[in-house]
Amino acid sequence: MDLLKYQLRSTEKIPVRIWENPKEASKHVARSIALAVRQKQQDGESIVLGLATGSTPILLYRELVRIHREEELSFSNVITFNLDEYYPMQPEDARSYMRFMHEYFFDHIDINPKNIHIPDGTVSMDQVEAYCQEYEEKIEAAGGIDIQILGIGRTGHIGFNEPGSWEGSKTRLVKLDNITRRDAIKDFFEFDKVPYRAVTMGIASIFKAKSIYLMAYGMHKADVVKRAVEGQITPACPASYLQKHDHVRFILDQAAAQSLTKVRTPWQVGLCSWTDDLICRATIWLSLKTGKPILKLTDEDYSEHGLSDLIVEHDSAYNINIKIFNRLQYTITGWPGGKPNSDDSQRPERAKPAKKRVIIFSPHPDDDVISMGGTFIRLVEQGHEVHVAYQTSGNIAVHDHDALRFVEFIEEFQPNLGLKTDKINDLYKRATKHLKRKQAGEKDLAEVRQIKGLIRRGEARAGARVCGIPDENMHFLDLPFYETGLSTKGSLSDKDVKIISNLLQEVKPQQIYAAGDLADPHGTHKVCLDAILAALDKSKGKDWIKDCWLWLYRGAWHEWRLDQIEMAVPISPMELAKKRKAIFMHQSQKDRPPFPGNDQREFWERAEDRNKETAIGYHKLGLANYEAIEAFVRWKFDKKNI
Repeated sequence: MDLLKYQLRSTEKIPVRIWENPKEASKHVARSIALAVRQKQQDGESIVLGLATGSTPILLYRELVRIHREEELSFSNVITFNLDEYYPMQPEDARSYMRFMHEYFFDHIDINPKNIHIPDGTVSMDQVEAYCQEYEEKIEAAGGIDIQILGIGRTGHIGFNEPGSWEGSKTRLVKLDNITRRDAIKDFFEFDKVPYRAVTMGIASIFKAKSIYLMAYGMHKADVVKRAVEGQITPACPASYLQKHDHVRFILDQAAAQSLTKVRTPWQVGLCSWTDDLICRATIWLSLKTGKPILKLTDEDYSEHGLSDLIVEHDSAYNINIKIFNRLQYTITGWPGGKPNSDDSQRPERAKPAKKRVIIFSPHPDDDVISMGGTFIRLVEQGHEVHVAYQTSGNIAVHDHDALRFVEFIEEFQPNLGLKTDKINDLYKRATKHLKRKQAGEKDLAEVRQIKGLIRRGEARAGARVCGIPDENMHFLDLPFYETGLSTKGSLSDKDVKIISNLLQEVKPQQIYAAGDLADPHGTHKVCLDAILAALDKSKGKDWIKDCWLWLYRGAWHEWRLDQIEMAVPISPMELAKKRKAIFMHQSQKDRPPFPGNDQREFWERAEDRNKETAIGYHKLGLANYEAIEAFVRWKFDKKNI
């Protein structure tokens, strides 16, 4: 279902459709493409598709493959042209876009191989210009692109048209922006191994397409989407050129749309329907905008900043201020598991049972301490039965040199243990040979992945011990969807859900914590949350689930907005230091983790800074001044259906 329809004055210069999640958005685009393909088939004509790569279109390609298999959609009349390819790049390389397109799309449909066109990353430098001209001519000879699929990079690039690209640019060799190269680390594992150049269709080449769908999913795309859709046309954001195209549409999920004016601050673009949540958001926005604590805001402040209708329709500034101040005050608690023998009517958690069974789900082996280490420590100290469940092994996020160090340790130490050496020596030889000859992006041997997983498992134990829980309350689930050996993960399966379901049934928790930090660039957090929700759905009818609450944390990649927070747990300087110690136990992720994402700070710095920023935000609104705050939002599911 298309969501977030507002009767507002539009600030958008490009049509936008917002969907609940990437899956639904991708299905919409896939259905549009399928309809166009079938229409051309009825007319006895070919259709030309411009295709993109990266994580964004994977769901689109999977849905098109499904339609091909289950609804008999033929691609026999389809001609494709891909946007770009790294340079230099061998077609058989695991990171090549040639390999990507065949793995996710072409190998699963009935397209004629002669109709597939992907820029060649092996053309010699002296032939690149002529090759690019020939690529343009092939597109023209095919009749031009009918439907062009685009993604958008954090620099605002479309294709590999980086900031500074000119409007009339055509297919050419380009230099990649450092931000783009850093975003590609997830595929190449090391920054130095990411190519500096690429062959890409130009802005003018893209503009020749009859219609364009730009898809963007995830919070990390929200700011650049706003710049492209609402900002001025500028070479600094090449996607903004699309404002000039007559038939372009941005297809977004809710996370990617969150910075759009009509979503973030709808009162700035027209009359809106005031809910309690929207009033809270507007009041906090006004407080920060004016630099005044909430209780000092006046009717004039509301009127001068476009919120006069809120005062007219609802109440005076005085009463609104008190209502929102109290709402925020009631989120603050030093008892995340509930305060025993107290009135809990204005507290975020229940007083009973006084001692709860708690499961902290951690997508990677360090998300627990990074995102809610202070709350973790407090739950244990307050006597709750705390379990931590590490959902994935995290093995791909271990540097090869760390794995080699551990293999060498085993090989050198084992004679002192009096063990038979044949198997260990064999492992040592195969692992060291693989690690020393391994190419960037190459899949690890199964044994090497196991070693890397054990490294992270040991670090997780050490971090959880700092927080105070016994080893028997640590659960390593190693969900199968993660175990591809590559940054691109598999789909969630029944096996993944069953593993979570079994743990839930074993512990019967009254409180669950899970990652709602969905800006994770690999999408692992999202799949892990989906697994938990599916397992809870499977547990419907169980007695324990009636008393189970689910809290979502963030922190590793971004933080909850102040108006979203439903439980704010203050962290003292001593607790913050202990949390930092727990994070430091994850030594393979220290200094320079293999997948840092778009934030160059270490994970402990990110978490600490965000916790302090949340505390500062509360103080600016007129509440108590804490050292740091960890924030949570309660998942709103209908318990009657569980």
